[in-house]
Amino acid sequence: MNSPVALVTGAARRVGADIARHLHGRGARLMLHYRNSAAAAAELAAELNRTRPQSAALHCADLGDLAALTNMVGKTVEAFGRLDVLVNNASTFFPTPVGSIDEANWNDIVDSNFKGPLFLCQAAAPQLAMAGGCIVNITDIHAERPLRGYVTYCAAKAGLLGLTRALAVDLAPQVRVNAVAPGAIVWPEDAERFPATERAAIVADSLLKRVGEPADIARAVGFLMFDAPYVTGQVINVDGGRTAHL
Repeated sequence: MNSPVALVTGAARRVGADIARHLHGRGARLMLHYRNSAAAAAELAAELNRTRPQSAALHCADLGDLAALTNMVGKTVEAFGRLDVLVNNASTFFPTPVGSIDEANWNDIVDSNFKGPLFLCQAAAPQLAMAGGCIVNITDIHAERPLRGYVTYCAAKAGLLGLTRALAVDLAPQVRVNAVAPGAIVWPEDAERFPATERAAIVADSLLKRVGEPADIARAVGFLMFDAPYVTGQVINVDGGRTAHL
């Protein structure tokens, strides 16, 4: 009952699921947020609960629905009695070249990458302060070094990066706020977005000359949650050294 509780958004699949498994493996209890991936979320929760009964719960919410965010925090505390860590991992990613941007894709990208995290942090802040907890935002190396054709996504992630540093100031000293910025970790499921030649160029441009793994992001989140009590307002680039010379 005293083990820490983490709320992870976009936890059902890909990087989010690895973050959830890693934090669970280090003793955390988890509220797994999802929007559309109900089957994958249920499968992950069942997997974690087989390992440690009643250690994982599920919550479905649209991150653009502000009332739903407050409710999600309340349901987490109702299920586990506390909230120690918020991991803002959920993200929508697709190209929006200048000339094609409209309000619908703006809302889709900004809701998951900036607006939702901002209001979820606000809703969670009182519980996190009571616990002396932390927030870990999953940003992107392209928040600071934009990716051509992804104007809205890069702007939203830049907002999340700025939010990380601003909240670190406003929520100190009770709550630490940091970010993890992935580079090439897992490619989009739509293979046409990054054809083989483009993927090879991205890998060649990194110092380690390989694609990272979701576990690399999960371990960085675990470090900031469990092992970094004197770290706040910082961003860890997990990118194989790509931003060292971009």
